[in-house]
Amino acid sequence: QEEKKQLTFKVEELERKLETTSAQNIEFLQVIAKREESIHQCQLRLEEKTRECSSLARQLEMAIEDAKRQVEQTRERATSRERAAQSKMLDLETQLSRNKTELNQLRRSKDEAERRYESRLQDLKDRLEQSESTNRSMQNYVQFLKSSYDNVF
Repeated sequence: QEEKKQLTFKVEELERKLETTSAQNIEFLQVIAKREESIHQCQLRLEEKTRECSSLARQLEMAIEDAKRQVEQTRERATSRERAAQSKMLDLETQLSRNKTELNQLRRSKDEAERRYESRLQDLKDRLEQSESTNRSMQNYVQFLKSSYDNVF
């Protein structure tokens, strides 16, 4: 009986240990389950952040491409404007040169016309003076004839 008591005591003690171990196992299983849930949640967040990073990376690449395209378009517009400005400047320089040439021709024509006018004016003055001289001579002659007629008659 003593042996039975001891064995019963050992069985009870082992059952208590088994219950304690079972309780610990349950606690460990709960801790493991919580940790697995936490790991699962972390993996989900990691996947979400990875997708978000991929999306942001694509957006960044698109923004960079767009910026490069805009820079290239701006550069092309600036180059085009510069070419247009240079072309316009050459046209204006050509026009200025033509206008200067035309102005010089007009000045020469004006100077030549003034010389012809002065020459013609001087010629007319000379002819007028000659005509006046002839007039005076004729008046003197007429005067002479009148006097002569008066003297004769």
